[in-house]
Amino acid sequence: MATKTDSGEKLIASNRKAFHDYFVLQKLEAGIALTGTEVKSLREARVNLKDSYVDVDRGEAWLVGAHISPYSHGNRENHDPERKRKLLLHKREIDRLQGQIVEKGLTIVPLRLYFKGGRVKAEIAVVRGKKLFDKRESEKRRELDREAEAAMKR
Repeated sequence: MATKTDSGEKLIASNRKAFHDYFVLQKLEAGIALTGTEVKSLREARVNLKDSYVDVDRGEAWLVGAHISPYSHGNRENHDPERKRKLLLHKREIDRLQGQIVEKGLTIVPLRLYFKGGRVKAEIAVVRGKKLFDKRESEKRRELDREAEAAMKR
């Protein structure tokens, strides 16, 4: 189920794989255009952001590859789990994002979905892919931090 954070946001899902595979350069909050059954599925935290990304097409930002499971009590009007979902951003924000991904070869991925004031928000980030040695280095640093924490507890 979704968890409540101290800032009044209710976390639905986070994309932990993104932090492993990418360097996060810039974060942004965006709204999402959803259908009713999608919101009900999100309240049950039935979403997977693992292989999703943001695509900018004709001046609009789209969330692609996010899997929101069909609502369990839905009928034949239930939503398509893999459909593209429009992200609600200002035009200048979309233009800036598109400029970054075209010029510098960066990518935009969703980091987490959460409820804020009754609305579903997505935290998206401009990221650069990690190489294999970068992933090994971060894993090594994380393990050393864990060992230091355990030593301090003792």
